[in-house]
Amino acid sequence: MIEVRAMRFTGVKVFSATKAREREDLGDSISRWLQANSDLEIVDRVVAQSSDNEFHCLTIVLFYRQAV
Repeated sequence: MIEVRAMRFTGVKVFSATKAREREDLGDSISRWLQANSDLEIVDRVVAQSSDNEFHCLTIVLFYRQAV
């Protein structure tokens, strides 16, 4: 039997960067936010990249809920 669990979340945090330096620092920004919000449980995430002729955008979306 396959178990299906609903990933309920109560909030969303979006991190996005278009400049090269911002993209390089994105991991540190996320780590700082996670440390400052250690009472939250990350239940899912989405990573997206988009580009045009000038810009390359990296977006990381975290779905969270209060930790139990």
